[in-house]
Amino acid sequence: MLILLLGVGIYLQLGLKLLPIRKLGVGFKLMWQGRDGKSTPSGKAKSDDDGEISPFNALMTALSATIGTGNIAGVATAIALGGPGAVFWMWITALVGMATKFAEAVLAVRYRETDSTGNHIGGPMFYIKNGLGRKWLWLGGAFAFFGAVAAFGIGNTVQSNSVADALESSFSIPPMVTGITIMVLSGAVILGGIKRIAKVAGKLVPIMGIAYIVAGIVVLIIQADQIPAAFGNIFYYAFNPHAALGGFAGAAVMAAIRFGVARGIFSNEAGLGSAPIAHAAAKTKNPVRQGLIAMLGTFIDTIMVCSITALVILTAPVWEMGEAGASLTALSFDNALPGYGEAIVSIVLSVFAFTTILGWSFYGEKCFQFLFGTRSIMLYRVLFVLAVPVGAMAQLGFIWLMADTFNAMMAIPNLIALALLSPVVFKLAKDYFNGKEVLPGEELDHDKA
Repeated sequence: MLILLLGVGIYLQLGLKLLPIRKLGVGFKLMWQGRDGKSTPSGKAKSDDDGEISPFNALMTALSATIGTGNIAGVATAIALGGPGAVFWMWITALVGMATKFAEAVLAVRYRETDSTGNHIGGPMFYIKNGLGRKWLWLGGAFAFFGAVAAFGIGNTVQSNSVADALESSFSIPPMVTGITIMVLSGAVILGGIKRIAKVAGKLVPIMGIAYIVAGIVVLIIQADQIPAAFGNIFYYAFNPHAALGGFAGAAVMAAIRFGVARGIFSNEAGLGSAPIAHAAAKTKNPVRQGLIAMLGTFIDTIMVCSITALVILTAPVWEMGEAGASLTALSFDNALPGYGEAIVSIVLSVFAFTTILGWSFYGEKCFQFLFGTRSIMLYRVLFVLAVPVGAMAQLGFIWLMADTFNAMMAIPNLIALALLSPVVFKLAKDYFNGKEVLPGEELDHDKA
């Protein structure tokens, strides 16, 4: 699975001539211009741009689903199992994943459809159906099925369980209370559809992301003398085995690569095919422009947020004691901010997980709609909201396994489509930067098609 994800990402990055890395600044500029659906260089709104949400809010909706437990617990697990070198391979995965995210969003806008309610819908199932043709429809159906089921695991029950666990250990709040509270709060947003989800994500994601980065920077200032050694360990152990010390069992280079890549992909979701479902709803007719904004999701998630977590852990001596997961991150923050660190991590984890539930509800809903039509949307929303307290009170060993399995099953149809449709991505990107007119998004009627 990891070889397939990395292989397609490297192929896209080379085919694009490292465009996602070279044009990173352009992406941030377009994101800033796209805060209110304003996407022209002059900042004036384009009246002919179709879509339900601004390009900025499309990115925030995608980020709401990616910035979650992976950024706190996932990074800690990678270091605990793979050593400091895992962080280097997490960075490499992100640089490769930027090309994957770019391609996903370009195809999502290019091949999106309009449903009977007038809303734009897109994602892997639609670029498989409209880009590869009817004979590939079964592959789109497979993605939609796995996506609709995976949303209940990775985007719902796993998240509510993480929050319940963190709040019980930090503030002694019973899991049932946490589960019901999240159900009520998420239900109020999810039942309102994409516009309400995007509005909440557009406010919460930047606030929580900046707050976590600021808290991390405060810790790093306190432990500034340890930062050079942390970077030294990251680069050295990326290519050299790490001997056992303290409670740390030691790690071979292969373990650093394996856990760094696995946790990086789990965190930024590049290649899974989830984010393009959000980007398809953006108010834009230019697929390349949305692709440039979409690729920032991987950069922000892994290069910025995950790096803060990694450096906080590696500048504290706690990681050598055999701890793992969210508790390792909490102990590392607590090392610099005694009495506050654990509470900060618990609160941030709760908000991260809550927004992940919102983002994934939209992904699952669109997959379900592809299979069963527009009328099925409300049924899926209700079932999704009702599953939240179940996750908070359940033992999730099996659900984690199921979630990982269905995530992998989602990625396979998506990666096949990305590889087959890569010439479309390369041509659209080349035309855009040569100043040629780029083909607008498809005007396809979902309920008649």
